[in-house]
Amino acid sequence: MSNIQPSLKDALTVNGSLVAAVVDATSGLLLGSEGSGVDIELAAAGNTEVVRAKLATMKSLKLNDVIEDILITLGRQYHIIRPLAKSKGAIFLYLVLDKSKANLALARRKLQEIEETIEL
Repeated sequence: MSNIQPSLKDALTVNGSLVAAVVDATSGLLLGSEGSGVDIELAAAGNTEVVRAKLATMKSLKLNDVIEDILITLGRQYHIIRPLAKSKGAIFLYLVLDKSKANLALARRKLQEIEETIEL
């Protein structure tokens, strides 16, 4: 049984969290989202391209490794993308944070905890 929505609500307990989502990295479609402040459908589709580009670059470089997370730092926000290991990167967690209120280390740790418990 899926626990996507409770997991996303848990992600929003991090100080400064604006929106959290689970995204299908093959299609860019949302599997679930919570919060507001960002056009999450557009962000999910756009960040799917980020994940694809990084995977393609890793393949070109013949890196035998996995992405733990991708951090995008904007002037006022952090965007954290965390591909789920159990999905072999086909699904990722996405969290948007207000940079002035968020603790980046705690946010990354929370996504790691959610990754370990989320059921799709």
